[in-house]
Amino acid sequence: MRIGDLAERAGVSVRSLRYYEEQGLLTSTRSTSGQRHYTDYEVERVTFIQRLYAAGLSSRTIAALLPCVDAPSEENSDAALERMGEERDRLTTHITELLQTRDTLDKVMASARAYREQFEAGIETGAEARAVSA
Repeated sequence: MRIGDLAERAGVSVRSLRYYEEQGLLTSTRSTSGQRHYTDYEVERVTFIQRLYAAGLSSRTIAALLPCVDAPSEENSDAALERMGEERDRLTTHITELLQTRDTLDKVMASARAYREQFEAGIETGAEARAVSA
């Protein structure tokens, strides 16, 4: 099948498929005119790649995991599980950092609200004082 057909069947853009090929995640054969051709197997591979991207993995990490798919073995499986564990740890650290950032933003917002309330109270007090002295 040609690249447009694969894109349609896998639900991705042609540009994504070209990127996957540039990154070594996907291969094709070429016709004499240079057109890319794929087999039905690549539909499943692209779907798998999309799942890995959705899990937050980079193309470099996905490339490191694909030997487990291409040449299943206990060694490749262990390496893939170890790499996914590292990525999970990285995501957990990132989540912790994001939560700390959110908490800091909450504190800044609370300070801004308190300042605004003091400012508004000062305006009201000043207006009342001017009305009484007049």
